[in-house]
Amino acid sequence: MLVGGLRIVGGATSRVLTDTGALWRLFVSACSRLLLGPFHGETPRLRATVEQGVRAGNRSLPLVSLICVLTGMIMALQSAYQLEKMGAIELVPNLVAISMIRELAPLLTAIIVTGRYGSAIAAELGTMKVSQEIDALVVMGFDPVQFLVVPRLFALVLVLPCLTVFADVVGILGGMVVAVGALGMGAGTYISLTFDVLVLEDVFTGLVKSLAFALIIGLIGCHQGLETRGGAEEVGRSTTTSVVRSIVLIIAADLFVTALFFARG
Repeated sequence: MLVGGLRIVGGATSRVLTDTGALWRLFVSACSRLLLGPFHGETPRLRATVEQGVRAGNRSLPLVSLICVLTGMIMALQSAYQLEKMGAIELVPNLVAISMIRELAPLLTAIIVTGRYGSAIAAELGTMKVSQEIDALVVMGFDPVQFLVVPRLFALVLVLPCLTVFADVVGILGGMVVAVGALGMGAGTYISLTFDVLVLEDVFTGLVKSLAFALIIGLIGCHQGLETRGGAEEVGRSTTTSVVRSIVLIIAADLFVTALFFARG
């Protein structure tokens, strides 16, 4: 039993290290083509980047709005329930603003984009892989990383922080709806208390997290798509794996970034 357990752990560790190395190589390759490609005569695919940005951002906007408004309202109600017992109801705007900007808005936005766009990346590239369209690109002299990966990754890096800022605002407004409608707090008072507690580092923390999440979503989606083998069943498996791994790594990265800023004081 011990040998079998060690074999399972060893196999899992080997797969994790292999996938980590593959993701790192894909990241380095994409960055080198994005930064050094123009100096080697490789024209950036700006139109494709814009199209991918619209797909990642515009189509995720309604769901991000709904989820973050509801989350802001829930945070306001839950915090009010406890703070009212201590006579500190005026701290509700502070708690909602800090929670949304530093933690909930980046995390929820990344998970929504993973489900809507990260899965689409894996499915599209996986379908192209099994139908040999990527092989055809290579034969015609196109670099798959430059042609397919860079526009999607660059679009995510640009769009996800913007979506996160929008989610910050929407979540705070959701908390204000509850504060004004249920707690009897004035809208001006709520906004004033919100800005009193916020500092630039709070916004910076959320944006750093969103950038890390964008890289995770893009790299894992592209990696899973490009590594797809077989037929339609394998495309579905790659898509599912992409979403699951992205969400797990997003939460792990969230913990890591939060710990870094906590260590900085």
